[in-house]
Amino acid sequence: MSGKRGDAHHARVNVFITGGSGFIGRGLIPALAGRGHRVAALVRTGSEGRLPAGCRVVVGDPLRGETYAAAAAGADCFVHLVGVSKPRPGKEREFVEIDLKSVQAAVAVARQGKARHFLYLSVAQPAPVMRAYIEVRQRGEALLRESGLAATIVRPWYVLGPGRRWPVLLLPFNWLLRQIPATREAAERLGFVTLEEITACMVHAIEHPAQGVRVIDVPGIRRMAAEAGR
Repeated sequence: MSGKRGDAHHARVNVFITGGSGFIGRGLIPALAGRGHRVAALVRTGSEGRLPAGCRVVVGDPLRGETYAAAAAGADCFVHLVGVSKPRPGKEREFVEIDLKSVQAAVAVARQGKARHFLYLSVAQPAPVMRAYIEVRQRGEALLRESGLAATIVRPWYVLGPGRRWPVLLLPFNWLLRQIPATREAAERLGFVTLEEITACMVHAIEHPAQGVRVIDVPGIRRMAAEAGR
């Protein structure tokens, strides 16, 4: 995604990000900064060096909203990316203690700070695996719907990028399933997207905020990324 295109057409946005030191956050922050947006990112003590350049560092605890509420107040867009690293079966307790508790805190802070738009990284659903993880993300989505906040919910399944390339081996199988009418919808919904695609999608969503609650699935991520690249 170009760092220049669109700068003259979109107002600068004040963005507050939780989980900015993670895989997706490290791609999103430079993309936003490169388009002139003002970014503040939350990190725990000791992790400040993991944030990319282009943002204001906010030290706090994503599970305790009071530690960062003042820094998030007045944000145009609140982006919540916090989650268990490399989610897999067996991490059910972590999904509740980290993913759910952090989004509960984030939604409360965003409402208190009168954020105009909330972007939530969820997960593709339904799916035959990772039920505990999906259930927690569904609870996060429900919190947003009940909050009254304008929100964009982004639902990738697996994001390909540096160190996350092994699913490429499954691409031929996914292509085959997309050719069969009975499995086409599920194969598209549970398809892979690249880090570049989800970054472009999120930047576009931030620059074009939802008026109510908007859900962007895997095909939607690809479409929005392509639209942003035109």
